[in-house]
Order: sequence, then structure tokens, then C-alpha cells
Amino acid sequence: MPTLEHNALVEMFREHPELAPRLLAMLLHVEVPPHAAVAVVESSLDQLIPVEFRADLVLELRDESDALVMAIVIEVQRDVDPGKKYSWPAYVAVVRARKRCGTIVLVVAPDAGVAAWAAENIDLGLGRGHVAPLVLGPAVVPEITDPADAEKETELAVLSAVAHGNGPSGLTVVQAALAALGRLDQAHAMVYFQLIWNGLREPMRQALEALVMERQIEGEATFPPFVQKLVDRGKLEGMREGKLEGMREGKLEGMREGELKGMREGELKGMREGELKGKRDTLLRLLARAGIVLTEDERARIQACTNVATLDRWIENVLGAKTATEVLS
Repeated sequence: MPTLEHNALVEMFREHPELAPRLLAMLLHVEVPPHAAVAVVESSLDQLIPVEFRADLVLELRDESDALVMAIVIEVQRDVDPGKKYSWPAYVAVVRARKRCGTIVLVVAPDAGVAAWAAENIDLGLGRGHVAPLVLGPAVVPEITDPADAEKETELAVLSAVAHGNGPSGLTVVQAALAALGRLDQAHAMVYFQLIWNGLREPMRQALEALVMERQIEGEATFPPFVQKLVDRGKLEGMREGKLEGMREGKLEGMREGELKGMREGELKGMREGELKGKRDTLLRLLARAGIVLTEDERARIQACTNVATLDRWIENVLGAKTATEVLS
């Protein structure tokens, strides 16, 4: 069963298909054909590849006249799997025959050992032909330590944190990536954070926890709010309550009395309903990406919730949760 880490990496390229050809050119120095558009088309292969041969993602590159110039088969690989040495050539052959264009396999492998294994040429028989997967692994993904660079290339910064988070510069790389998550919506940022966190070994997790705690004590808001979940809730409870209270007071003072009076009841109700709907939608998206299946009763409970604080708590609970019961506690 695919893990959250696997699904998160696949979704990264699904939602940003232009990322694949850009990284091919930038990091692997591949001469990508000139193209005007990149599209996800994996559904078109459903009748072409048997169930046991199903790629994670297939992208089409088309030029300005809409002519197909290249196809990219993307595979996320977190462990060594000898069966892939047989399925990857099948992907290339089937997609190439169907699309009538050059086709490559791009493997995303955050682990150095897995990346080295994935990059080996696959002999098709008697040395008469081979498939050479292109691999995005620690050897080619750069260490992004500058928050400004991370903000410009947020997805690459996340890949960098996953690949190098446990290395000598790991804490700096992770800090840059986490700071960049602030530009994303909550659902994407939390999934990327979980992806980074799950890849960290215990010493680096402890170092990051200490850093988050230090920043909280100093009152420096350099990380997205949900990163506070790293730190024991008891340690942050007093600071958190004070911070929330201060935010509420600041917002209220910042609103002129006339503006408050000018808000009709209908407008306030509409704003509240919009906020609640946004929270519910975010929670459901996070649950789906984490692979957590809801019963009808649990889904109904989420849709019926009208308490913003409760929805916020459930959203935070998704991090690290395995079941819906853990989330809706």
C-alpha cells in the first residue's frame, strides 16, 4: 500500500507537471525538447498496461502546435524493488508505442542507496539493448540552505530536505524548506512538512524540536504554525494561549469601530460559513492524502462540525495519525 511519503511525492509532480522537465534540464542536464505545455495523462494508459505494470505518473510534453515531443514516466522509489527492473522497460515500450514519441523513465529516490540502484542500466537481453532510468537522488538534488532560494523553488527545497535532511547541513536545509512552506496553502504545506519530518532520523528530529522551541521562546515566527506540533503541547501551552490571545486583540484593535458596526449579520454569517467550509475541505484533503479512509458517520461528523477550533485541532491531528479515530479525538 502506498505510503503518505510516496503519495506526497507523486502529488508534487502531478500538481506541478512542469517541475519534471525543469529538473531534468537543471539537475540532470538532459536536452529536453522545446515545448509549450506539460500535461498529466496517466489515465490514458489504463487499458494499455496490466494492473501489475502501472506507473505512478505519465507526463506529455507538447510544442506550440500541440505536437507531442516527449513522454516522461515518473516513478517514486523509496526502497529497492527488483521487480522494477522488469516493469520500467515495459512502461517505456508501451508509452513509446502508444504515443509515438521519445519516452524516458524519471525515478525520484530520496535515499542514496536506492538512487544508485535505480540508476543502473537495465539490460534487455544479451547486451543488445538497455533502458537507462534517470534518477533524482541525493547525488544530483542540491542542498538548498538559503531561504530565498527555497522560496523561489519550494518543491525543489522540499526534495532537498528529504534528500539531505540527515546530512551535515541537514538542519539548515530543513529550516530553509520549512520557511518556504509559508507561501503555500495549509493543506499542501502540512503534507510537505509530514514528508520532510518522516524522513528525518531521531537526532535531527530532536535538533529541529529544540530549534522550534527556541524560536517560540524568543517570539520569532520563522516556521508555519503547524510546525509547533513538533514540540510537546504542554511546553507550549502557556505561550500558545498568550500568542492566540494577542493575535485576537491585535486583530480587533486593528479594525476600526466603524468597520465593525458596518458588518451586517448576514455578512458575518457568510464569512463564518466560508471559513468553516474551507477548514472542512482542508481536513478532508489531508485525510485523503494520508490514505486515511472515513466511514459515513465520520465524514458526516466533519461536515456537521461548526466549531473552528475543533476543526483546527483535527487538522493538526492528521500529522502522524494512522486512523480517523486518532484524528477526530
